Amino acid sequence: MATEIKTLQEAILYFADPKNCREYLVARRWPNGVTCPRCGSDKVAFMEKYNRWQCNAKTHTNRQFTSKTGTIFEDSPLGLDKWLAAMWLLTNCKNGISSYEVSRDLDISQKSAWHMMHRIRLAMQDDLTGGTLSGEVEVDESFIGGKARNMHKDRKAKMQMHSRYGDNKTIVLGILQRASEGKSKRARPIVIPDRTRPTIQENVHPTVEKGSKLYTDEHGWKWKPEGYEHEMVEHASEYVRGNVYTNGLENFWSLLKRTVGGTYGSVEPFHLYRYVDEQAFRFNNCKDMTDSDRFDLAVRQIVGRRLTWAEVTGKIQDSRPQIN
Repeated sequence: MATEIKTLQEAILYFADPKNCREYLVARRWPNGVTCPRCGSDKVAFMEKYNRWQCNAKTHTNRQFTSKTGTIFEDSPLGLDKWLAAMWLLTNCKNGISSYEVSRDLDISQKSAWHMMHRIRLAMQDDLTGGTLSGEVEVDESFIGGKARNMHKDRKAKMQMHSRYGDNKTIVLGILQRASEGKSKRARPIVIPDRTRPTIQENVHPTVEKGSKLYTDEHGWKWKPEGYEHEMVEHASEYVRGNVYTNGLENFWSLLKRTVGGTYGSVEPFHLYRYVDEQAFRFNNCKDMTDSDRFDLAVRQIVGRRLTWAEVTGKIQDSRPQIN
């Protein structure tokens, strides 16, 4: 792509041309040349009239494919001009953007916009290629959810029936690697069912390299981190003691709650991990990346990640890799 896109206006103008959309995706999906997404053959021919390729290998059926095949865009009747505009908005709006606003901006139904946003969140999900976290690591939990006093009595009764703690909240475990020489700041939030010792340990141990320094609040003594240097700060009397604090995660919680409560208003516990993935993507890529860089990264992660309507509505189990 010869033109560098820096703003939303430039993105909308550039992606209004279907050819630009195709070339942008091809450059990131197939940097070494287009290959068949079904068999991997590079013997493909582009059919300009139909805006698609045909694989010359006769070892399989469905030899024709487009740049959407095998991505979050597959089987969507919406054009790439709408998809890429929505991706730009979601990857770069600090507090997220609601499906109602996307529906109005792109002139599509709210139902389509809602499904579209969840599919984009799947592309924003951290694939953990950076390995385990190490160095100085903060661990903390937070409770996410609406206030019971604002709920209808029927919904309040239902939430209390299914809540372990009776507070209508979903627990998110945050693990944050502090920035240091050779290491960037990275947060790995994980939705967990409870705050028991086994649950926290089974999520922390695979994520944090042994020998790292763990910093927690007073709850840390309950699950007794093993194999780590551990210090904690007791929030009843102090928030910072030298290098011992969890303020990095407090910053993340502030952003997440502002997004969930302010932009989305209400998030079902069933979908919460998707919104957590979205916020983690922006949080981890905010310092050293421009809007264009974040958008480019999300586009490079669209392949092999599909989310059907049946999966997103819970009719069948979500087939995505369970990264969290």
